[in-house]
Parts: sequence; structure tokens; C-alpha cells
Amino acid sequence: MTVTEISSEELKKLMDSQAEFLLVDLLGEKSYASLHLPQAVEVSSGDDFLSKVDVLVGGDHERKIVVYGASFKDDVSTRQTEELLQAGYTNVLDFRGGLKDWAAELFPLEGQRAPKS
Repeated sequence: MTVTEISSEELKKLMDSQAEFLLVDLLGEKSYASLHLPQAVEVSSGDDFLSKVDVLVGGDHERKIVVYGASFKDDVSTRQTEELLQAGYTNVLDFRGGLKDWAAELFPLEGQRAPKS
């Protein structure tokens, strides 16, 4: 099973295209409240990760899902991408660069610590 990665530029294009997909923030509730990517939903990795994702996609295992964590330094997004693929999801992308890579590109952010325009 091969994990397919997506870059910050590719993710920005996907968001700008208004395509339908689920963007999953794995960093936890406090981090999400502080700072997250636009359109992202917080789904912490843990025992109920798969059931939460299943509810969000309405059981559609072909729906595009993009998963991100903090940065290339952690592998949580890769582990959760692998878990989704093993569970039968067929269109999952790993945004390995995560929040750090996105912010470095000066792309929009949301949350309490998001830069004001």
C-alpha cells in the first residue's frame, strides 16, 4: 500500500478549485482552535479516528481525504493515511509538510493565532 503525498502548492490549488474533499487536522483541539488550515476539521488520531472520519464522509470510502499534522518532523499524517488506506479508503493524500509548511508559504490560516489580513 503506497501513501501518496501532496505538497502545499498542490493542496492550495485543490482548495482554490472548490473540489469536494475532507481536510483532516490531526493536531488536537487546542492546536486546532489556535491555528489551522481553512476548510479543515479537527479529528485527533486515536482509537475512534476511523469512526469519526467515516461519519464525516458519510461512509463514502472513495471521497478524497487530505490528512495533515505539524510538519515533516512528525509522521502522524503518514500513519493516519496508512490507517485510512488499510480501512478501505481509496483516495487519501498525506500532506506531510503540515501546518508548518503551509504557514511558510504564507497561505491563509484560521484560528485564534491566525495572522490578520
